[in-house]
Amino acid sequence: MNIRESKFVVIAMKIIKYQEKYRDDMIFMVLEAKNALGRVPHLNEDLLDVEKYYFLRGDMFWLAINDNDRVIGCIGYNGQTQDSAKLHRLYVKYDMKRQGIGTELLKTAELHMKNAGYRYSIVHLGGTEYFESKQFYPKHGYTAYKPGYMRREL
Repeated sequence: MNIRESKFVVIAMKIIKYQEKYRDDMIFMVLEAKNALGRVPHLNEDLLDVEKYYFLRGDMFWLAINDNDRVIGCIGYNGQTQDSAKLHRLYVKYDMKRQGIGTELLKTAELHMKNAGYRYSIVHLGGTEYFESKQFYPKHGYTAYKPGYMRREL
């Protein structure tokens, strides 16, 4: 289990490969995160069947789990081309942001992509409602490469 320290809280968490038993907790966390951003929460189809949309395609999806065995974050990726993979669904529990959880999830995904032979990690930034992403990814070395998209060489 990783221990993340912030200015205010010490967070005990572990990052695990997605397991079906956490599906409903993950979905609840994502919907809460969207609501906290002022977005109308809706469910992305891929979160209903992670096995189909990630694992059966040879891709990956992870969860950040706290010491109470609750989902506090998630991230996944899908291969796009022979040398690039696209990140999906990086969410952190709305009241636990800016404590290093997103960074640890991102590092986990990037390391796995690199080890799988991908050269680039790509992210689609979405519209103006994704203002946090537009601040988060540049801090981690991502740069714009076409409208609405950023990438980083792994």
